[in-house]
Amino acid sequence: MNNNKAIMQDMIREIQTETQSISMMEVCGTHTMAIAKSGIRDLLPDNIKLISGPGCPVCVTAQGDIDAVIELVNQQDLILATFGDMMRVPGTSSSLQEARGKGADIRVVYSPMDAVEMASNYPTRKVVFLGIGFETTAPTVGASIEAARAMQVKNYFVLSLHKLVPPALEVIFSDPDIKVDALICPGHVSLVIGLNPYRELAEKYHKPCVITGFDDEDILQGILMILLQFKQNQARAEIQYRRAVKEKGNPVAQSVLKRVFKEVDTRWRGLGQIPGSGLEISDEYSDYNARYKFAIPDIEDIPIKGCSCGEILTGKISPHDCPLFGSACNPLNPIGPCMVSHEGACAAYYRYTPLRGEIE
Repeated sequence: MNNNKAIMQDMIREIQTETQSISMMEVCGTHTMAIAKSGIRDLLPDNIKLISGPGCPVCVTAQGDIDAVIELVNQQDLILATFGDMMRVPGTSSSLQEARGKGADIRVVYSPMDAVEMASNYPTRKVVFLGIGFETTAPTVGASIEAARAMQVKNYFVLSLHKLVPPALEVIFSDPDIKVDALICPGHVSLVIGLNPYRELAEKYHKPCVITGFDDEDILQGILMILLQFKQNQARAEIQYRRAVKEKGNPVAQSVLKRVFKEVDTRWRGLGQIPGSGLEISDEYSDYNARYKFAIPDIEDIPIKGCSCGEILTGKISPHDCPLFGSACNPLNPIGPCMVSHEGACAAYYRYTPLRGEIE
């Protein structure tokens, strides 16, 4: 352990003697992976608990939306372009990987612009990009739509399943069954949205919110900042990750979101329907909206039998509390999306703490 890390650990232990039991939720899936990899939970006093939240965009995609995408590729002659994480996410009876094995034209891309280029190269084919992500990725997808218009690529479409983080955090703070005293806020999302959305949450619910980077020292410093607020009986939004995040966020990315998308109600796995938490393509760019081009069904969410991803995403239980974890559900045979995505809590726990119980 380096010196700075040891100093912060000592400071946390000193402060905690004057505070009550505190549950902090790390919202971002990258934080979940970093915390598991570094063993930060083991460094904290017993009265400080870190729980994972709905920060994995693949994981929070509603089951009905996954089934609708699978039905789309099975029923339509098109090319579906998607990020690789979505390939193995289980639908109710299949997955995109299984659909590709049966002949559907599904291709993994690393950027939405790859999909635009694909549409340009195959002008007689319809190319649909599966838009999954939060405020971090949505601007790049919006930019791809604007680029397609500028290039006059008319066979490129986007199925937007993008979600907005602050409305989900509002649900978490307001749900009496979810015991969260403070938020370790996502660094990547905050690059775009800035500090103000967290200020509103901190003031409304009197709970600290700290935007934190992803190094071990970043996370420990963010925890320390939260504990100092509790010691001072304060609750405010702060930025630990100041080398990257500005208070006003990224105005250029925000302007893309405003031009290309509109806010809509949408479903989250584990959280249900949340008003104003989704991004649909705006009327101005409706020619690129896959929902308008194709008859995409609205499929009811059917829970996966035995899967606890919904409870894990809301911090109600730890992955270790799921009876399927590590046995019936593992990376080679994932039952739910939290074991598939590289940002999923179950994948993080399986990789770094497969045999340990949750620290009380």
